[in-house]
Amino acid sequence: MNESIIVIVVLAILVIGLLIKTAVVVPQRSEFIVERLGKFSKTMGAGFHILIPFLDRVAYKRSLKEEMMDIPSQDCITTDNVSVSVDGVLYLQVVDAKQSAYGIENYRVAASQLAQTSLRSVIGKIELDRTFEERETLNQQVVAAIDEAAQNWGVKVLR
Repeated sequence: MNESIIVIVVLAILVIGLLIKTAVVVPQRSEFIVERLGKFSKTMGAGFHILIPFLDRVAYKRSLKEEMMDIPSQDCITTDNVSVSVDGVLYLQVVDAKQSAYGIENYRVAASQLAQTSLRSVIGKIELDRTFEERETLNQQVVAAIDEAAQNWGVKVLR
């Protein structure tokens, strides 16, 4: 009698543990990427989901909220050969969780590097006297350059 109770308790603990492991709650404004046996299976939106034990796993978790990224200060050279130190802030948002997971290794690092490169390129085309006057134009050019590349990553550059 005691042995059968112990077996039932152990089985109950295993079943409860398995249910807890397979039940997934995705928060609002988030998406989880599920892989079945290492291959993309589905994208789970906000809410309660049940995964198939031992076959499915949550491979990536993406927030669909707007993200702010600091672009580190860097030296740029204007057309009149003056060195200028420039930094910035980049706002982006994941619009396609699957693309952001499988389109590029790390979209944050890639966006930051592309922003730095684009900023140096745009600053290099103008003179020092016009850098402050054309800040809005510079912003638009940098955002357009990054946003064009980021479309393949499932990311939208907002500003």
